[in-house]
Amino acid sequence: MVNKNAGYLRRNSRILFHITVGCIVSCMLFCIGGCKAKVAQTGTEDEQDGSVEVSRDISGEDRQDSFVEDSEDISGENDQDSSAVNDQPFSADDVRNFPTDAWEMAEYMGIGINLGNTMEAYWEDKANLTGGAQTIGADTPGNYETCWGAVETNEAMINGMEEAGFSTLRIPVYWGNMMADDGTFTIHQEYLGRVAELVSYGLDADMYVVINIHHYDGFLIEHYPQDQVLEITGNLWKQIAGYFREYPEELIFEGFNEALGMTGPEGQLDADRMYAFVNDMNQTFVDAVRSTGGGNAARILIVSGYNTNIDATTDERFLMPQDTVKDRLMVSVHYIDNACYWTNSIGNEAWLDYSRSQCELLKARFLDQGIPVFVGECTAGYTPEHISWDATVTDSSDCLEAILGLTREYGMVPVLWDVCDQFYLRSELCIASEADQRVIDAFSSSVDITKNEK
Repeated sequence: MVNKNAGYLRRNSRILFHITVGCIVSCMLFCIGGCKAKVAQTGTEDEQDGSVEVSRDISGEDRQDSFVEDSEDISGENDQDSSAVNDQPFSADDVRNFPTDAWEMAEYMGIGINLGNTMEAYWEDKANLTGGAQTIGADTPGNYETCWGAVETNEAMINGMEEAGFSTLRIPVYWGNMMADDGTFTIHQEYLGRVAELVSYGLDADMYVVINIHHYDGFLIEHYPQDQVLEITGNLWKQIAGYFREYPEELIFEGFNEALGMTGPEGQLDADRMYAFVNDMNQTFVDAVRSTGGGNAARILIVSGYNTNIDATTDERFLMPQDTVKDRLMVSVHYIDNACYWTNSIGNEAWLDYSRSQCELLKARFLDQGIPVFVGECTAGYTPEHISWDATVTDSSDCLEAILGLTREYGMVPVLWDVCDQFYLRSELCIASEADQRVIDAFSSSVDITKNEK
């Protein structure tokens, strides 16, 4: 069980090396051209499923300028009237007990790993218009946790991830599993309890833990008008945040996955309207969490990018939400080398140039404004078919080292996308490749910092 009043050890990963790359404009343009449209991802789940000075204002006055004094209550007919929701004003103690701002938290979070194809696994049921998922087996959390091939997660597996050098654990969650098809969108308490058990494993291992709404966001967007999606997701986040409101600040909420920007029943809308809806979804997430009070008044929240695509998210029409507390928001994107991966052009100089250009977009749009970037999914393994014919970096571990080095050089939080027994062997409690383990070791050299109790 988590001791909710105890401080947790932090790991502050140091940047150990810098990548120096040449500038080959023609190759770079080739890769950039390939990423203008979102590439459909195949395979299981989301399988990819020079020193940089980041300027930032540290006065607190200009950082996260979306801060406002009051938040709008987004209560709806389906809101749960349990102890999960507390509409009382936030106290000063709520903020004092959660002293770490987003930028500092990003430094502590180091390198992370996903518990992929696990709690976000589900079997689709198009006739179930509430949960969107079939009933599997005896309808227990374990039936869903293992339905995409994962083994049932235990504490030793999570401890092994921390011992392998990971400081952050991302737990994707499909909240529609075990949900009654009654239109109330009430999260099943047993399923919520199993997620909480996994969260506790991570916190007890001195890891930072991130939970989100994964795939279920896409189901809602595809099946409901935008105004109803906002109401439903606000209701969901009040339930989730209310359950975890007294958990320590090392638990972080990420609003959604890659679904923001998907087409709904309204059909294809113009770009401005799509961006407006994405912004409304993120605002709804922040307002819902903050409305539950307690630790959630100051908890770090990760705002999801437009399809988590870097080009789309750095567009000026994507806006960070307003918040009731300063410097507590990050932004989430995925895969800084995504276009090169899907065009089988990994490992050449154009790949390095393209990946750096994506980081530069994030630097200008967010990092320089004091908004940390959470790269919630990064490629863990580069198979030969994705390596370019003219690659100078051909080994998967070397590719991993280059991309992790680049993200950490820019001060971002990279989280490897992994599923059961691929990069990290859950059954054997270790990273599969010794070469990959050496890469993680190089980035996980850290200093434990004990959080001062207030």
